[in-house]
Amino acid sequence: MSILVFFAFLAGIVTVLSPCILPVLPIVLSSATVGGKRYPLGIVSGFILSFSFFTLFLTRLVSWLGISANGLRYFSMAVILTFGLVLVVPQLKKLYQDLISKLTSKAGKSKTKSTGYLGGLLVGASLGLIWTPCVGPILASVIALALTGSVDGTAILVTVAYAVGTAIPMLLIMLGGRALLNRVPWLLNHLESIHKFFGVLLIIIAIALAFNLDRKFQTFILEAFPNYGTALTQIEDNEIVKNQLTQKMPAGEGGSDGSLAPEIIPGGEWFNSEPLTLEQLKGKVVLVDFWTYTCINCIRTLPYIQSWHEKYSDSGLVIIGVHTPEFEFEKDAGNVAKAIEDFGLTYPVVQDNDYKTWRAYNNHYWPAKYFIDRNGIVRSSHFGEGDYDESEKFIQELLKEAGYDVNASIDNPNYAIESATPETYLGSARTEGFASPEGIEKDAVATYSFPEELSLNNYALEGDWLVADENSFPGEGAKLRFRYKSKNVFLVMNPTESKSARVEIFLDGKSQGTITVDSDRLYDIVKLQEAGEHLLELRFLDGNVEVYAFTFG
Repeated sequence: MSILVFFAFLAGIVTVLSPCILPVLPIVLSSATVGGKRYPLGIVSGFILSFSFFTLFLTRLVSWLGISANGLRYFSMAVILTFGLVLVVPQLKKLYQDLISKLTSKAGKSKTKSTGYLGGLLVGASLGLIWTPCVGPILASVIALALTGSVDGTAILVTVAYAVGTAIPMLLIMLGGRALLNRVPWLLNHLESIHKFFGVLLIIIAIALAFNLDRKFQTFILEAFPNYGTALTQIEDNEIVKNQLTQKMPAGEGGSDGSLAPEIIPGGEWFNSEPLTLEQLKGKVVLVDFWTYTCINCIRTLPYIQSWHEKYSDSGLVIIGVHTPEFEFEKDAGNVAKAIEDFGLTYPVVQDNDYKTWRAYNNHYWPAKYFIDRNGIVRSSHFGEGDYDESEKFIQELLKEAGYDVNASIDNPNYAIESATPETYLGSARTEGFASPEGIEKDAVATYSFPEELSLNNYALEGDWLVADENSFPGEGAKLRFRYKSKNVFLVMNPTESKSARVEIFLDGKSQGTITVDSDRLYDIVKLQEAGEHLLELRFLDGNVEVYAFTFG
């Protein structure tokens, strides 16, 4: 269980780099400029509580109270809209401040401490309800349990760990923004205008969410930047996690290569087709695709699947999209129909709201593709994105086996994963790939040196360093080297004792300039045109900084 909790926490942290954070990012950014000092804490507290609760129990809540999941989302949008109007309209701001002041005085609490926290708590709770994350197999399995009413202790711990992991970068962003305000007089002098700017953004976000424009915006981003975020959920895609999921969250026994394909369980609404069964499709090649309409990773695969439908539907291929919802509101048939229209899908899609087909295939992923031959046997499967050329080649092979004449050219864009180096922690508790010959001396200042050679995905220190559980503190003039393979490099850093610090960056021996660390946040270290293997060296000119973790993408 601890392994699943740990990887869920990591997955939550890297979510801040994924496309699914973009629609709610203005809400997080605006929180850096409004409220008291405790406002950001209110935001993350409300987010963690709300996201965890509604992920685990929204299905039961909707069932018990007879309320609409869409209604809850619209309420959250109304809260976001109201806060936007409060920032824009001075009279509403005064009314809001007076109301919070009365509530806190009745509760016997300090006005300065409570107004910020309570206001942030409400906004954070709304954010937790309307946000739809990019999920990997761990959270996917938890959501499957939640939507079928099978929540247990493991599911609760995993969900909370994911929410906490996601909240940490949010908090860093907000605290970094506040630190920037305090350091730049011009921003403080124009704070009222900044409030109005973010107020307008919140209003726009609320309206966009109400009309599902966030999905169209995400689609636009993915079309413009097809590689954006493709590798993030792969942090969970390893044998350790798969084994734990099988033990802790068992499903059905079907769906494995070489087995008879489980039937599509009847009961869900069909789109673009009358109900189909695999039995009646014997003799044809069938592609079963598990997806859900808010899943960024799924959205990226849809153009390829639609293309295959158009190329091969007259040559013996039948594609069945099994829409298994990630969130309660995705169960709504009208929402699914609108998404199918927005994405231009014309192949058959069936709703799997009760996860019956999902469990029959023992599935843990969005998206997941199962390739079924003419005899109804699962011949192969593919989880996540990528390998589109290989998938199409396999479809052609199965069609030829079934006796169909196939001669279409394979022209899928080959989107390669942009990073081969995993997130790397610089504290002793969770670090991997440490290569200095001295080894780590925990919680004590020690002098380290670089090895003669540094292998891929390994890092080393030189000079005086203090390595703690979660982070490391370089002395003045200390250095760090990392051999990595990626396109971009990011590093979480924080100045110590409220000072700023300078870090000089070298890539393959050439100076890339110096950055100033002035707040606790994620810093862009390297940005390149394409991915490749490189040797990164950081020189900490002043000390005065703590370093936490590298992220690659």
